[in-house]
Amino acid sequence: MEPATAPAGDPQADGRGLGAADQVRTVVAHGRRLRVSVRHGDGTRPALLLCNGIGSSLELLQPFVDALDSGLEVIRFDLPGIGGSPPPVVPYHMSTLPALIGGMLTALGHDDPVDVLGMSWGGGLAQQLAFQCRRRVRKLVLVATATGSLMVPARPNVLWKMLTPRRHRDPEYARRIAGEIYGGSMRTEPSVAARLLHASSRVGPQRGYYYQLLAGLGWSSLPGLPLLRQPTLILAGNDDPLIPLVNARIMHTLLPNSELHVYDGGHLGLLTQADHFAGVVQRFLHRP
Repeated sequence: MEPATAPAGDPQADGRGLGAADQVRTVVAHGRRLRVSVRHGDGTRPALLLCNGIGSSLELLQPFVDALDSGLEVIRFDLPGIGGSPPPVVPYHMSTLPALIGGMLTALGHDDPVDVLGMSWGGGLAQQLAFQCRRRVRKLVLVATATGSLMVPARPNVLWKMLTPRRHRDPEYARRIAGEIYGGSMRTEPSVAARLLHASSRVGPQRGYYYQLLAGLGWSSLPGLPLLRQPTLILAGNDDPLIPLVNARIMHTLLPNSELHVYDGGHLGLLTQADHFAGVVQRFLHRP
């Protein structure tokens, strides 16, 4: 199936806030319309598929994409009901998303394996994709993420603030709570979090956020981690209130072909230290 491209002027195809090389389009896969951004590369290496955190549109990862080698093809997408992707009629589940993402990749002409990087909630999706679509995933990068419902949780006051999308809709609220929920440099520079979440990110309907929350209900990758064979890089901050560091250590122990990189920082380190992490990720992906 060829990707359906949104016509000029369609807000779903709006590329404001993205790099000049990013091509934004609407792709239809399994009856769903997804807003997708592709930065084409030189074709000499597998494309990198990025899976975003909860409630965030694909623009959030722009600092990291800008820091990557321009010859690397990068694919991003908005989940149903997030950013510029229309909300689904009924909620979906983490276990149903790999087929949707696989259909999206096929529509984009990617039948060969890709590398997958998942951040936060997107790290859970990346793990599920590696479980269900093993032949599509060459290498896995898991950033500030854990194993779903079976994990060492954040403190209740942190989890409570994640139950609503308010931080994505209210820049002042995002600034006030940034240090508490994201840790790291957000403790001293909370305005950076507000800027990352609001400068160019797109806000979808509120129910899109709640659908994404529901998608992970009861889901856990923990029992299946020993079965994953893809080489995996785990990036975890030592000051991440949302995902306590012990979760990364558990994942590293259970994943048979993994390496753990612990950094000084919090939940948004991939974005605030983009140049550093672009190098770390690319060295991992380039190794045989």
